[in-house]
Amino acid sequence: MSASKSTILKSFLLDALDAVTKGGIRYHIWMATLTLIMLVGAYAYSIQLEYGLQVTGMNDHVSWGLYISNFTFLVGVAAAAVMLVLPTYILKDMDFSKAVLIGEGMAVSALIMCLAFVTVDMGGPARLWHIIPGIGVFNWPQSMLAWDVLVLNGYLLLNLLIPFYILFTRYSNKTPEKKYYVPFVILSVGWAFGIHLVTAFLYAGLIAKPFWNSSLLGPRFLASAFAGGPALMIIALGVIRKFTIYDIKDETIKKLALIITVAAQINLVMLGSEIFKEFYAPTEHSASAMYLFFGLHGHNALVPWIWTAIVLNIIATVGLTLHPVRNNLNLLFPVCGLLFLAIWIEKGMGLIIPGFIPSPLGEIVDYSPTWVEIAITVGIWAMGAFVFTILIRVAIPIELGHTRYMAHTADAKIK
Repeated sequence: MSASKSTILKSFLLDALDAVTKGGIRYHIWMATLTLIMLVGAYAYSIQLEYGLQVTGMNDHVSWGLYISNFTFLVGVAAAAVMLVLPTYILKDMDFSKAVLIGEGMAVSALIMCLAFVTVDMGGPARLWHIIPGIGVFNWPQSMLAWDVLVLNGYLLLNLLIPFYILFTRYSNKTPEKKYYVPFVILSVGWAFGIHLVTAFLYAGLIAKPFWNSSLLGPRFLASAFAGGPALMIIALGVIRKFTIYDIKDETIKKLALIITVAAQINLVMLGSEIFKEFYAPTEHSASAMYLFFGLHGHNALVPWIWTAIVLNIIATVGLTLHPVRNNLNLLFPVCGLLFLAIWIEKGMGLIIPGFIPSPLGEIVDYSPTWVEIAITVGIWAMGAFVFTILIRVAIPIELGHTRYMAHTADAKIK
């Protein structure tokens, strides 16, 4: 007599709990370190909850800072999962098959971090009711922010359901049926493009912020996402391959590196086009770009940030373009690290902050994050790494066939 789905689900959850609570000394040190960082972030957040956003570096002029900078970047990391989903499920490229669930796990972790950054930027979780449909004032469909809430949560749901169905079916000693998950995969491909385009439109639609009023903003968001996100995935795949028995072939990493190369080249061309537009025939609307790249009236807080990003971007893109570098994994991993850092700066401090400086009245107020913001930000990144580790810890044994439902053992566990 076959077991019921509820019985198998209970066994699945118990085996998942067993997988994430047991491991070697390196695993426990890693998880303990992440927990400690999260606790420091939680302490900093408690200070923000008590005293409000006045403990951050944000002000009346620069109302979006480190939190929204990281949110913007992480939306791209989440969208980049499509670079593994598309070739695996749609184009039937089996070289990506062992990496696709890892990519979807990274998308889930990135989206959870996105929601966390939005929550802390709003001042506290008690204010979230403002954006809950039917309870708060959602302003849908005219509000781009409302669209952003819908697409992010919808994409998170898709990236939870698809891997869960595949893993649970394999755990149940069955083969996943394509008719049940492929339609949602196709939907998630379009949704991945949508989450980053909607985020770009959210900025580009703010008329009072001319720095963001560019028709290239959406394509640039996609290009940078498909460079920075997969760069992080390659680093993660390298770590997983080194510390687990999960076999990820060199061919998978090299193909992903080729995708990153093309995206990084396109991103660099678009960045050059934006710089040309701002400075070849500058207008009063070029003040934010002038502040970012060269400083304005003695204020130059962001100049080191953006030029560091550009230099790292060029070094990484040139390195990826050279076949001997791209095909040498010992060189590829550090190059991907440089590209990841460059795009994090470019889409964070180099995009969000200068949009507010100078103000519509021409006032210049520099922004610098406080230790509270930095601690909360690092804590949220640690939470994302914690979630990603848990997801991978559960998925890999099932993918390898080491963890399967066994009726007698499971019944004993449940009882």
